[in-house]
Amino acid sequence: MEKSKILIIGATGSLGYHLAEASLKFCHPTFALVRHSAFSHPHKAQKLHSLSLAGATLLKVSHLISFPFLFQFLVLMIEFGHFYGQGSLEDETTIAEAVSLVDVVICAVSAKQSLLQKLLIRVIRQLGSIKRFIPSEFGSDPTRAHVSELDDLHNFYAPKIEIRRLLEAEGIPHTIISCNFFMRILLPSLAQPGLDAPPRDKVTIYGDGNTKGVFMKESDVAAFTINTVDDPRTLNKVLYLRPPGNVCSLNELVEMWEIKIAKKLERLHVSEGELLQKIKGTSYPANFEMLFIYSAFIKGDHTYFDIEPPSGVNGTQLYPHLKYTTISEFLDTLV
Repeated sequence: MEKSKILIIGATGSLGYHLAEASLKFCHPTFALVRHSAFSHPHKAQKLHSLSLAGATLLKVSHLISFPFLFQFLVLMIEFGHFYGQGSLEDETTIAEAVSLVDVVICAVSAKQSLLQKLLIRVIRQLGSIKRFIPSEFGSDPTRAHVSELDDLHNFYAPKIEIRRLLEAEGIPHTIISCNFFMRILLPSLAQPGLDAPPRDKVTIYGDGNTKGVFMKESDVAAFTINTVDDPRTLNKVLYLRPPGNVCSLNELVEMWEIKIAKKLERLHVSEGELLQKIKGTSYPANFEMLFIYSAFIKGDHTYFDIEPPSGVNGTQLYPHLKYTTISEFLDTLV
C-alpha cells in the first residue's frame, strides 16, 4: 500500500522532531511546516538540517525549498534583518498550501497553543482532502481527568477537550494519541517536584502510593503514532498507550530505584488533602508537577478506566512488533 504523505507541525519541538524522524523511518514522504524563527535558533536549525538530510521537505510560506538553499538564504536574511512570511498556525495561506500537499496532518504544538489548531481544522475541513488528522493532545486523556476544579485555575485540559469536540463536530477524520506522561517530565526525579535527578536519601510518597501512572519515551510515542496513520482500526478513535513495563505506582517506582542503587530510601508521606492544599497554595507554573502527580497518582487518571471499543484501542495490542523503552530501562540511565 502506498504510504501516506505526512505533514508535521511543530517539528522542532521535542515530540515533533521524533514524529518527523519516525515518519521518515517508516518511509512516509514527510513534510515539516517551519517557523522562520526556528532558523535563527541553533538547536532548532540543527534539527531541521538533520531532518532535511534524512529526506524531509521543509515548507515555508508558499515555497518548497531544500534545506541547504533555505539555510543559506535565511542566514543572509538574518544578517540583513529581513524575513519573508511566518509559517505558523496563524497564517491561513501557509497552512492551506502545506495541507494541500499531504494526506495526513500531525500537530505537535505545546499545550498552551492548543486552541491555535482551530484555524488548522477549518482549513482541513474546507480542503476536504485530508484522510487523517492527529491533533496535539498527546498526554493523558483530558476527558478522563478528575482535576476540573484545579484545571479551572490553569486551563490546561479544557482547550484539548475543546479541540477534540470540534474535530468530532466538523466530521474531521482523526486519531487521538493518549500516551500519558513523557518519561523526561517526572521520571528523572522519581516524581519529586523541584528535583532534576532521582533522590538518594529521602523520597515523598503521595497518597497511599499504590495508584498507577504511565510513562512513555517520546520516540516510542512517535513510533506508535506513525503506525496509526494508515491503519483503519484507529480511525476516529483514541489510541491508548499502556505498555507492560511502563505502568507503575509510586511505591513500585521507588522500590525499583532502591534495587538499582542498592539502598533503602526514607519515605515521607503526603496525603491527598495535603497535596491539594500545596497545589492551591503554589502559583503557576510551579505547581504543575504537583497537579500532574495528583491527577495520575492520586486520582488514577491514567489507569482507572478500561480501554474499550468502540472509542478506544490499545496501542501495544495493535502494534506488538514495536519495541519501546521501559521504566526500568530508563532508570538504568540515571544510576
